Amino acid sequence: MERPATQTQILLNLSIPELAEKFATIPADGVGLMRAEFLALSMGVHPQKLIADNGAEAFIAFFSDRVTKVAKAFFPRPVIYRTLDLKSNEYAGLKGGDEFEEQEENPMLGFRGCSRYLEDAESFRLELRAVKRVIDSGLDNVRLMLPFVRFPGELENCRQLIMDEGLFENPAFELWMMAEVPSNILLIEQFLPHVSGVSIGSNDLTQLILGIDRDSHKMAEQFDTQDPAVLAGIEHIVQNCRKHDLPVSICGDAPSRQPELIRKLIEFGLSSISVAADAFESTLAEVIRAEADLGIVPASENRTVDP
Repeated sequence: MERPATQTQILLNLSIPELAEKFATIPADGVGLMRAEFLALSMGVHPQKLIADNGAEAFIAFFSDRVTKVAKAFFPRPVIYRTLDLKSNEYAGLKGGDEFEEQEENPMLGFRGCSRYLEDAESFRLELRAVKRVIDSGLDNVRLMLPFVRFPGELENCRQLIMDEGLFENPAFELWMMAEVPSNILLIEQFLPHVSGVSIGSNDLTQLILGIDRDSHKMAEQFDTQDPAVLAGIEHIVQNCRKHDLPVSICGDAPSRQPELIRKLIEFGLSSISVAADAFESTLAEVIRAEADLGIVPASENRTVDP
């Protein structure tokens, strides 16, 4: 399947590994967000419960098998695997979860992302070993992305755990971070030395900049990624990433739901846009139109993907 060339890469969001072969026939530039949450929910057991029951290898095998399925389908195109970002209430719903999770009033702003990895490093290491197993098999198109990074220091500490597990031994390995909390905007240049790329999570970033619960029906009309405050934050992240020659993507739902946002993102200098598979064609059309209007020369000739 062939598509017109664009300067802006268009990637896919993917949650279910079994859809990888089908999605791989789409002439996208790779997977910009492979969500890990579906894998944990499919396995159905809390990671700490597995460890306690001598099931660590079962976790590693299950996750590496599913990541392999996606990486192989898209090879050599990149697959950016985002490490687990379940909230405490979601972990509590897994088998054995009630033994290891405390109830939180607001799990969305609670024990998640890098904070969880550092407190429960043993579970995090299982995920890292699964990814390393895939990369060591020759599928070095897999990148690792950390979600909900609140502080530069915790990013640095998570990076050290990743180094300890040997992932950086492969010269092709890349560590990415999600930019989805206001501290990522204000202190962006303190985060960048630790990563190879940044992907903006527009859902959480919009929620936290505007102070609006993304799941609130009463506030739904005011939940808008195109609000000037949110756009200013996104532009600041993009400009600083480009200043340091780092790729910067966006993988939240906003570009899929608001195609008019795409032109603004391209004007800011975004490297890539990751969207739901069913939004690929409309996103491609918007990118082509925006790049033509802005006088941006496509990066290469037409791209071909073999089903």
